[in-house]
Amino acid sequence: MSERVVVRRRWVRPVLVASAGLLLVGGVATGWMVGRDGGGGRQEVVAERGRAVMPFDLDRTTHRFTPTATGGTQDVVADEPGDDAQVRLIRQHLKEEAAAFGRGDFGDPASIHGGDMPGLKELTEGYGRVDVRYAERPDGATLTYTTREPALVEALHQWFDAQLGDHGGHAEEGGHAS
Repeated sequence: MSERVVVRRRWVRPVLVASAGLLLVGGVATGWMVGRDGGGGRQEVVAERGRAVMPFDLDRTTHRFTPTATGGTQDVVADEPGDDAQVRLIRQHLKEEAAAFGRGDFGDPASIHGGDMPGLKELTEGYGRVDVRYAERPDGATLTYTTREPALVEALHQWFDAQLGDHGGHAEEGGHAS
């Protein structure tokens, strides 16, 4: 009988390790879907991380992501007209982000959404081929991303989609512009 126990112990550990590995890989692979299917766990984590990076109030602002044929636009706007404090904070943050992205520094989005965020690796590697422009609007600010490379356009669209899912009610798709 003790022989049987030894035999079981020989295969139990590898099976447990393999099972744990599959659970971990499955969790990472599906992590970007949390929040898109109604679950709020990931969105809550992202909102908490966002508060540490973004100076404006997520509950008083909206992110709008609009894919285009050459990249896309990211608007961040105050929900209430005349909320000058939020508009000022949005502009401050997006101006800083435009400068950082222009240097290939995507550290803020990575710290909020995770370093394995879809599109992030490609944008970090190809930053010199993506033009990022900042512009003010009455209710906030806009970042416009433009590139001639289809792979980077796709990376931008994946990056936008990941942010839409992660920000939940704090974000919306702006539609497909040309």
